[in-house]
Amino acid sequence: MASTERTKVILGHLKPAIGGDGVSSTGDFVCREFCSTSGVGEGIGTVKCGEETNTKSSICLQECAAVSAQTDKTPRVPKIRQEALKWNGWGYKDSRFVIGDNNEFSFSGSRYNIAGELPHFKAWIDSIEGFSPDNRSQSQDEIRSEKLPSVTRNEGFLEDVQKEGISFSFDPQDRLFRAHGHTLDEMFTLREGTFERIPDIVLWPTSHDVVCKIIELACKHDVCIIPFGGGTSVTKSLQCPVEEKRMIISLDMSQMNRILWVDEKNLTAHIEAGIMGLDLERELGNYGLCTGHEPDSMEFSSLGGWVATRASGMKKNVYGNIEDLLVHVKMVTPRGVLEKNCQVPRMSTGPDIHHVILGSEGTLGVVTEVTLRVRPLPPVRRYGSVVFPAFHQGVDFMREVAKQRCAPASIRLMDNEQFKFGQALKGPASSMWTSLMDSLKKVYVTKLKRFDPNLMVVATLLFEGNKEDVAAQEKKVYTIASDFGGLAGGEDNGQRGYNLTFAIAYLRDLGLDCYIIAESFETTVPWDRVIDLCRNVKERLYSECKRHGIQYRPLATCRVTQTYDSGACVYFYFAYMYRGLTNPIEVYEDIEAAARDEILGIGGSLSHHHGVGKLRKQWMTKAISAPGVETLRAIKKHLDPQNIFGNNCLI
Repeated sequence: MASTERTKVILGHLKPAIGGDGVSSTGDFVCREFCSTSGVGEGIGTVKCGEETNTKSSICLQECAAVSAQTDKTPRVPKIRQEALKWNGWGYKDSRFVIGDNNEFSFSGSRYNIAGELPHFKAWIDSIEGFSPDNRSQSQDEIRSEKLPSVTRNEGFLEDVQKEGISFSFDPQDRLFRAHGHTLDEMFTLREGTFERIPDIVLWPTSHDVVCKIIELACKHDVCIIPFGGGTSVTKSLQCPVEEKRMIISLDMSQMNRILWVDEKNLTAHIEAGIMGLDLERELGNYGLCTGHEPDSMEFSSLGGWVATRASGMKKNVYGNIEDLLVHVKMVTPRGVLEKNCQVPRMSTGPDIHHVILGSEGTLGVVTEVTLRVRPLPPVRRYGSVVFPAFHQGVDFMREVAKQRCAPASIRLMDNEQFKFGQALKGPASSMWTSLMDSLKKVYVTKLKRFDPNLMVVATLLFEGNKEDVAAQEKKVYTIASDFGGLAGGEDNGQRGYNLTFAIAYLRDLGLDCYIIAESFETTVPWDRVIDLCRNVKERLYSECKRHGIQYRPLATCRVTQTYDSGACVYFYFAYMYRGLTNPIEVYEDIEAAARDEILGIGGSLSHHHGVGKLRKQWMTKAISAPGVETLRAIKKHLDPQNIFGNNCLI
């Protein structure tokens, strides 16, 4: 069939799925041969490894055998997630900030480039008012099973699940791991308390058809479903509603992790929604392709989660946000499968149905399969940085780059506090010469160029493309930077600033160990209000802390992290010493709410990429108008009349 010649087949599951406490699921790898005329993502001739097949299908088997023989196919996050990930903090068990016997700092493990000794970090963290490594607030060792809510059972549903051979678990720790995301409130609860309501059962579907069956059974028996992708939500979207009396299913999509086909002619790939970001990029890299979508959480977040939250990546200037990458998506709802009937770059068929799915946050159904635009891997990847005397000059530079539409793949402006933080995470000098050169650079910038160390800021850059395009783009960007008083800061600072994104989330766990509350929030705002927004929000945070009787001055810092023609995304970090407060989480949430009011008052958005969840739904009417909210409610009522997807998010 000529129509299949343009299509590369197709990867099996990244690892054989293993059973939960209930019925084991198959461990076979499965390949599909895709026919472009057979409908979106529908297999013709699905086969299992080892079965005899015709010549056409044997191509699938050869590809499948090669896939299963590779040793790097295992997902970075296992099915039983707590085997590799912290149960009460961010990321891998073997990766954390460590305070040594002499109150020196290091980062454990070998997964991140900051691993090892951090000789400059102590001076930075000591500058946080009230911080002392001697004052520790240790997490509880575990939440024992007897402290967790008992299981609400729906026997009819369970009987049907067992008949279908769907993998499931009642294990208390499996249920607990999927009862939360990564808001401050949720982490604090894990460390010091317990949840009033958690999922009653975890199900692991292995295909789109299995998801359809699960939702059919959920409607039949009236049970509640909360989809679970990577678990990185920061909007309380995964918290189970305390008032929910029905059996709650955590629908863990992680075993749906295949790339079903890759079309090199049209540069698209059809992928199951449970695949994690790094696994997706690794697998596409085997074909010399990438999506280029790199959200801060890409190690642990899933493709389906990106769609459900309208995610944004650090390299969106070249590759686009998730809505720009999306060609086709399947979402299974209680009313059936919501999807378009073709895979084309654009349609004029009324309101775009994709935008009902994008940002739906698990309230309407579950995303099962996604077709994305992919790109050839860039032959050149080069980092850079620019140092500016003050924040306003950096913002003016960013605005001019956006105006001239010459932004590199990633461009982010860090304020002075974040600049200092990045410098504090530098490891030991590799040699005396390196140490000397660092000192000379510092003298040049601060003494000869008279940059104030307490005002200077840095923009980190990442250029991707072919050699000629990158060279031309670098020349243009650095010329603009010079026009606004910027000095080239070198490739090392740019790479450190970019990669710092993946390690900074671990810092909150260190803070909580030392009575420091730390959290982040973000927004988008028009260019002419960026500087006012940054100043006003910081001042509001300071005044709210004072109003709540917080003894020590908080840390409030920001970065301008995404650029658009008409505005930018601004990302805030906020931390304060909570020792002595009787209700630290309530205080924090009150302060963040005040900051959100400040953001909305100056014309900022409710969210750029974190989403709404339960955390921000109180502002939805203000954000999208009363008719907008009623429209979303009407869609919800039609697609999910029984409220099967009952996470109570968004509206």
